Amino acid sequence: MNELETAFLVACELHDPVRLREVLDAGLDVRLPIQRRGALDWLLSMYTRTDQLPQCVRLLIDDGAMPEDPRLVPVLLDDGAAVAEAIRDDHARLHHRTTLRSAFTPLDGATLLHVAAEFGLRHAVDALLVAGAEVDARAGVDAFGMGGHSALFHVVNSHGNRSAPIMHRLLAAGADPLLRVDGLTWGGGMDWQTTWYDLTPVGYAQLGLTPQMHRDERHVHANVRALLAAAGRTMPPLQNVPNRYLRQ
Repeated sequence: MNELETAFLVACELHDPVRLREVLDAGLDVRLPIQRRGALDWLLSMYTRTDQLPQCVRLLIDDGAMPEDPRLVPVLLDDGAAVAEAIRDDHARLHHRTTLRSAFTPLDGATLLHVAAEFGLRHAVDALLVAGAEVDARAGVDAFGMGGHSALFHVVNSHGNRSAPIMHRLLAAGADPLLRVDGLTWGGGMDWQTTWYDLTPVGYAQLGLTPQMHRDERHVHANVRALLAAAGRTMPPLQNVPNRYLRQ
């Protein structure tokens, strides 16, 4: 990997549009594969989740990069008006399935709503729900029965809990907090890859307490409380959060 490609990957990891612009101006051609992968594939497979993603996507597209699935473009740009217009032009987009690399919850056989939820794209989520996207549509299932999750799974333990507003939006739209899957492989192909079994969104939220997820305990319990409330259940008062033993 040359110096320019390395700088590109750093800019993608940081979701830094200024650095990304500098790399593009220095001559990186995003129309060509970078280490056998497309530029947008690199950007979308990074660990980072920030509000700068759409701006980075726009920079790459304006320079000639395109995702393997062009129907993703208005979603990845978090352009609610463009999402709504695209669905008016082609209502089948609401049922469209796609597959992307994901550093966290898998996007295999995913709907556009799964994609918008995974990357915390609030305007796209709203536009998809208003247009009639099925809130509990299930993603694909692999040969081992892993997967089949709804968009809600993508937002219950997000990095920095930045997708909590989307979690509440999906719950308000009727998402089932107790929808069960046989299992999920989180971070497939990454150093933090982990497979868990017999999951609901409630159980998946609690896995934010595992060390590889690096989630805040207070966020985890707040999300669990919200999910249980949506299911009509209660939880006891939180008397040891953050956990005193772990803080010793």
